[in-house]
Amino acid sequence: MDSSDAHGSFEDIRDEVDGNPMVNAFRYALPYWVPLTIGVISTMINRAARLFPALMIAAAIDLVVTQSGTGDGILAVIGLVPSEPVPAEQVDQRLNLLYYLGGLTVLAYLVQAISHYCSRYFFQTTAQRLQHDLRLDTYDHMQRLSLDFFNNHQTGGMMSILNSDINRLEDFFNVEIRQITEAVMIFALVGGYMLYTAPRLAALVLLPVPIIALVTAKFIIWIEPKYKRIRELVARLNTRLANNLGGAAIVKSFDRYEVENRRVAEQSRGYRDEKIGAITVRKAFFASLRLIVGAMFVTILVVGGRDAITAGGLSTGAFVAFFVYLQQLDGPMTRIGKTANNYQKAKSSAERVFGVLGYEADIQSPTDGTDPVSLDGDVAFEDVTFSYSEDGERILEGVDLEVEAGETIGFAGTSGSGKSTLLKLPVRFYDVDSGSVRIDGDDVRTYSLQTLRDRIGVVEQDPYMFSGTIRENIAYGDGDAFKTVLEADAGEMPDDVKARIRNAAMAAGAHRFITELPDGYDTMVGERGVKLSGGQRQRVSIARTILNDPDVIVLDEATSDVDTETENLIQQNLDELTADRTAFVIAHRLSTIRNADRIVVMEDGDVIETGTHRELVEDGGAYADLWASQTGDGEEEEAAEADD
Repeated sequence: MDSSDAHGSFEDIRDEVDGNPMVNAFRYALPYWVPLTIGVISTMINRAARLFPALMIAAAIDLVVTQSGTGDGILAVIGLVPSEPVPAEQVDQRLNLLYYLGGLTVLAYLVQAISHYCSRYFFQTTAQRLQHDLRLDTYDHMQRLSLDFFNNHQTGGMMSILNSDINRLEDFFNVEIRQITEAVMIFALVGGYMLYTAPRLAALVLLPVPIIALVTAKFIIWIEPKYKRIRELVARLNTRLANNLGGAAIVKSFDRYEVENRRVAEQSRGYRDEKIGAITVRKAFFASLRLIVGAMFVTILVVGGRDAITAGGLSTGAFVAFFVYLQQLDGPMTRIGKTANNYQKAKSSAERVFGVLGYEADIQSPTDGTDPVSLDGDVAFEDVTFSYSEDGERILEGVDLEVEAGETIGFAGTSGSGKSTLLKLPVRFYDVDSGSVRIDGDDVRTYSLQTLRDRIGVVEQDPYMFSGTIRENIAYGDGDAFKTVLEADAGEMPDDVKARIRNAAMAAGAHRFITELPDGYDTMVGERGVKLSGGQRQRVSIARTILNDPDVIVLDEATSDVDTETENLIQQNLDELTADRTAFVIAHRLSTIRNADRIVVMEDGDVIETGTHRELVEDGGAYADLWASQTGDGEEEEAAEADD
């Protein structure tokens, strides 16, 4: 029950990623390059505007307050302020200059506000659109993968990819790209200012930057496999929780609370320990960055302060600006580690998302496939061999069987004999290893998948019910009817759609129990149809298939959970339904198939007997033994005579 193999943990998915997964993520974002570019430019303008007030403060100190300006400041060079301080006795001119600097500062804050809005708006809305499209594309691709993919991968893992992994990529494009842009701008502008104003001090302050880059690179190398492991552990924990909550009735019936609690605790503990390990190193990394930034502050305080005191050194305004800008550097310096950390998280998620998108479906529609409106229903299995994996056990071995259009073929045999597997091949849930399956003379691989799945109706032994109403679950069998049901209220629904759904339910023997429910066809079935009995779910599933009006019907133990009276009712209706179409009926209860045109008996993946019910009983073979075990020896003759 514990799926920890490579397939279940999605390790094989990573092999499908072509190159760096984050490069794939950026390629995926190319259609959004215009809003992303606007976001980047807005962020650059915002960061430049946020640095501007410090220059205003420095100019005010040097030119107005202390009159110590040297005239070589950046603002003076570009002509925004005078190159010489205003004399102390010229009070009005000093005030006017102060008001002028205040006005420039207000303008800088206005630019900040506008660019901040544009930056956040374009990054956040683009990230939302990106995650929406990426989630839909990933889900659509998953839906097109073969059943083999779903058999080999955990549902919790797939949900984790569709939700948390894609959300993490959304966060990366919303937050990290913006913060990387901010950091680049701050380093460029602040570093340029420092180098222009005090090259020696700037060299001392920026000396630790290569050290930070080296430490960060080491951190990235160490943390990458950690985050891969953490994502896998999260997926496994989600799967365990989903399994236990979905199987709550089984857990309760066998009183397995403590066992399941231990299993959840074990997987949660593994996730916790791995995460704590990552947190420990990550926090140590951030702490080391804080120490480096602290050393930079001390450098400016000691060296810059000495230069400010020494004649010909830093002006008071430039000294203050240095401190303000170093505080501006504090965020990007420490954010380098967070960005590297979040990049690795996003990369791990991108591996899983783009691994799914790169996963080739084993079964695909042919590019020039035939797409007939309907099928006649001739079906032929020619020397069919099949196994569920390349090195797995053979499930079917050289099966030959021809079925004419309109025939009803019953299948009997012990569990594991290959009945259900054989009938998954015409609809191409799986493809044969060798041999072929033909419909109307053509290999099923020449038909489009849409044609096969639309014209061949399948009713499983344990049918799936979607959370919603009974009406919605029946209407699901026909695309137009389903769309109508979803878009219309029950009172506004067209009468012809209501009638089709009701007629399908009557043919499946479901109308009676549905009308006895308080809400009738609008009764909510609950998750996976939990509010309906097994037999009720089967009848709704049969009605869903009947509504589709297929040319070929496959009933896989479709009446196993209904009582004898309901089975007889369904059987009468199915006899009418299958009169003009090909039908395959798998039944453990042989009374269900005794009236079939032919009965096929399977054992160990091959056909061992074929014939009518009477012929097979009279032959005294495997079918006769099965019939006798179900009816008793005394009823065998009576049953045979009843066929006369």
